Amino acid sequence: MAKPSKTTFVCQNCGVASPRWTGKCPSCGEWNTLTEETAVAAPPGTGLSRRGSGRVIVLEGLKSGTREAPRFSTGIGELDRVTGGGIVPGSALLIGGEPGIGKSTLLLQLAATLARAGRRAVYFSGEEAAAQVRLRAERLGLSDAPVALACETSLAHILATLEAGPPPDLVVIDSIQTLWAEAIEAAPGTVSQVRAAAQALIRHAKHAGSALLLVGHVTKDGQIAGPKVIEHMVDTVLYFEGDRGHTYRILRAVKNRFGATDEIGVFEMVSEGLREVGNPSELFLGDRDASSPGAAVFAGMEGTRPLLVEIQALVAPSSLGTPRRAVVGWDSGRLSMLLAVLEARAGLSFAGQDVYLNVAGGLRINEPAADLAAAAALISSLSGVAIPRHRVHFGEVSLSGAINATPLMSPRLKEAQKLGFRQAVLPGQGELETAGLKLKTTRIAHLRELADDPPSCD
Repeated sequence: MAKPSKTTFVCQNCGVASPRWTGKCPSCGEWNTLTEETAVAAPPGTGLSRRGSGRVIVLEGLKSGTREAPRFSTGIGELDRVTGGGIVPGSALLIGGEPGIGKSTLLLQLAATLARAGRRAVYFSGEEAAAQVRLRAERLGLSDAPVALACETSLAHILATLEAGPPPDLVVIDSIQTLWAEAIEAAPGTVSQVRAAAQALIRHAKHAGSALLLVGHVTKDGQIAGPKVIEHMVDTVLYFEGDRGHTYRILRAVKNRFGATDEIGVFEMVSEGLREVGNPSELFLGDRDASSPGAAVFAGMEGTRPLLVEIQALVAPSSLGTPRRAVVGWDSGRLSMLLAVLEARAGLSFAGQDVYLNVAGGLRINEPAADLAAAAALISSLSGVAIPRHRVHFGEVSLSGAINATPLMSPRLKEAQKLGFRQAVLPGQGELETAGLKLKTTRIAHLRELADDPPSCD
C-alpha cells in the first residue's frame, strides 16, 4: 500500500512550512503567502530521492598544493572584477535584478564571449522562445557565436541533456523560477520547486565541473524571490542594479566565496548591448555647474575601485508645519542624523527648511565616508555659496561632530587628481601618503570648521 502524501503549507516569502493554512505567515508576518504543497518521494536519478544506505567517504586534510581556486576569464573585464578575477569551474552563481534591467542581455553576451573563445556554453531559456533569443543575439551582433541554445523548463530534461554530451564550461539557466520537477506536486516558482531545481543543478555542476549561472527574479523589496536558502547554496550572489531613467547598470556582489564582496562592475546600456565603463567617475560626475550652490563631490571607494560622485543638496523655506526631508541614493536615517549634528554641534538651523538630498546619476552610496561631502553640500545650499568645482570631500561625521579617520585615503586622492581636481577636504586623523600627490589638502578635525568657514569659489 502506498504511503499517503504529506500536505504542508509553505510560505512563498520566507520558505517556512506550517501544518495548516493561516492568513498570516507565523515567521515573516506576510499575508496570503502560504501555499499548499504535497511532499512526495522523488524518483531515482534526479538526485532528490532518499537512499537507504550510504558509502564510506575518504577524509582529507586541510593542506593542499593548490593555493588559489582555478579560474577562467569571462572576457568581460567588469564581470571579472566583480567575481574576483574570473569564474571558478564547478561554482554556482546567482544573479538577480529588476525586470528589464539587462540580466538576459549580460548573460547572452557572456555565453557568446566564452563560446567565441573556444569554450562550450549552454543557454537554457525558460521565459523566452528560441526565436526571441536569436532575435536578441542578432541585434547584439552575437548570432555567429557557437552558443548551444535550448528553451526548456523541465528539470529532468535539462539534467539529461547536460549528462548526454561533454561537460560544458558554462551553463546558464534563465530563470530558476521557471523550472519544475515532476516529483514535486507544486507549481513552478514555488519554494519547493525552486529549492529542488537549484539543489539538483548545483549538485550536477559540482560533479561535472561546469560553472552554473542561475537567474533569479526579485521581489518588490528588491530581494531575490524564493527561499533564502538558495543564496546559501550558491557560491556567488550578484545583483544587477540600475534605474531605467539612466543608461548605466551596476553589477554588485553581495556574496562571493572566491573573492571580495565589495566590488562593483559598471556597464552602460547602449543599442549594441551592455558596454563596459572603464572610468565610472566621469559617468557619475557629468556636467557640473560651478556657480550652483549645494553640490559637493565625494571621493568614495567601491571595493578596490575609487569612485567620484556628486552629492546634491537643496535647502529651501518650507510652507508646511513639518518640513520635508527627502533623500535619493543615500540613507534617510543618516541624513536625519547629519542634520541633527549640524544643528547641535555646528550651530546651523534647518528648522522651517525643506531638505532634499540626491546622489547624481542614480547611484546608491552606503559608505559612511560620504558624511562630510553631504554636510558640505547642505552648508553650501543653506549659505548660498557654491563649492569650487575642483574640490572633493570625504570623511565620517560622528555624533560629537568630530571627523573620523577614513580608510584608503590615498587611492581616493589619486583618483581625484587624475580627474583634474586640485583641492581635497579630508579628516584630520589618519595616515596619508603624499608622494606624488599635487592636490592641496585641507584636514579638519570637527564639523564646526567647515560650518564656520563656508566654501567659496576661487
